Amino acid sequence: MSEQADISAEKQNDTAPEPRTPLATGSEQTGPLPAASDVALEDILPINARLFSEHRWHEYFARLRAEDPVHFNETDIAGRFWSLTRYEDIKKVDTDWKNFSSAHGIVLGFPVGAELPEGMLNMSTFIAMDPPTHDVQRKTVAGSVSPTNLGNMEALIRERTCTVLDALPVGETFDWVETVSIELTTMMLATLFEFPFEDRRKLTRWSDITFAIPQPGGIIESAQQRRDELLECLEYFQRLKAERLENPGHDLVSMMAHGKDTKDLSPMEYLGNLLLLIVGGNDTTRNTMSGSVYALNQFPDEFTKLKANPDLIPQMVAEVIRWQTPLAYMRRTANHDIEIGGKQIKKNDQILMWYASGNRDDAVFEDPDRLDIQRPNARQHLSFGFGIHRCMGNRLAELQLRILWEELLQRFDTIEVQAEPERTFSSFVNGYTQMPVIVTRRS
Repeated sequence: MSEQADISAEKQNDTAPEPRTPLATGSEQTGPLPAASDVALEDILPINARLFSEHRWHEYFARLRAEDPVHFNETDIAGRFWSLTRYEDIKKVDTDWKNFSSAHGIVLGFPVGAELPEGMLNMSTFIAMDPPTHDVQRKTVAGSVSPTNLGNMEALIRERTCTVLDALPVGETFDWVETVSIELTTMMLATLFEFPFEDRRKLTRWSDITFAIPQPGGIIESAQQRRDELLECLEYFQRLKAERLENPGHDLVSMMAHGKDTKDLSPMEYLGNLLLLIVGGNDTTRNTMSGSVYALNQFPDEFTKLKANPDLIPQMVAEVIRWQTPLAYMRRTANHDIEIGGKQIKKNDQILMWYASGNRDDAVFEDPDRLDIQRPNARQHLSFGFGIHRCMGNRLAELQLRILWEELLQRFDTIEVQAEPERTFSSFVNGYTQMPVIVTRRS
């Protein structure tokens, strides 16, 4: 089953009506979401995008952790799927690729063996594969974020960060997401791909539409629009690949073009892996950059503590990644009948590992809803995953966030969020689309 199949099926489940399930609709649902305590346990559908866009997911997952940590749903589109909400269950599945496969996709999709709707792009990515194919394709591009390469990139990341921060308006409201988070991560992506710098915002667009839910006035309005724009992405990168075959560099396109395990990828495999790298390098870091500002506004005592002791920045970065959890879940598929938490999982059932919930599990993290920049076990968070699929770019993300806050603390006394941010309409990407702030410079 393809990665694109997963993407589209998840989106349909966010919007398709399901009898007796008040949370089965996403964009079509009207009126306020009910309190988690007012919904019948079996009717809680964690993939409803409104839980995340309206920042209501915490209460629903807290109830599931307490009452039904291995939670079952079934819909006409996706079939049978289970939501894991406790830390230990999630980590156990994440590290067991032999029993729980990634080969059918990493987000909620169609039942195994179902035919794809006509016209759907049949993409695949190495993250949606099991060994040995996963291992060799991942190894081809892993060198781009090796410790040596990160050391070589640090000065450039800092220079660009300083340039962006020095240009920020002081004493007037601006959008942090657009001005800082998107700009910094898109510049980094352009560097990794050696992508034409003047076109770098195309990378942001392709990242946004990959997991966007089609809706009127949304990022995309139809699945066909997504298909058309992603094919434009493929065409652009095919041109880059042709150039790098003649003049190779040390960028991701060159690595895939010349790697013995990736040079003969089909167009859809090539596109799938490109989008994986684009989303991984864009959505996660940019949403944590925004989330760090929001979190320190929610917990001003922690910001005061950080300003008094900048040596806490690396620990703060790990804690914000836990607290934010930029990708809310990952999917696996059961290879055979198996038990999890006393529940009988059937072969080919989809399993959603809710990292966002596991990172708020009070069995592992004391007072988990609070940001604690000195939390001793912050680095044990689930946000990067565990096992063979652990996020390849985790150290690069941490490096970008560390440099951002080192430079922020040198320049600004306050970064004040002016209104509740607007959030991504998605149950997969736990992110921000707009966040107004005002900064004041240090005297």
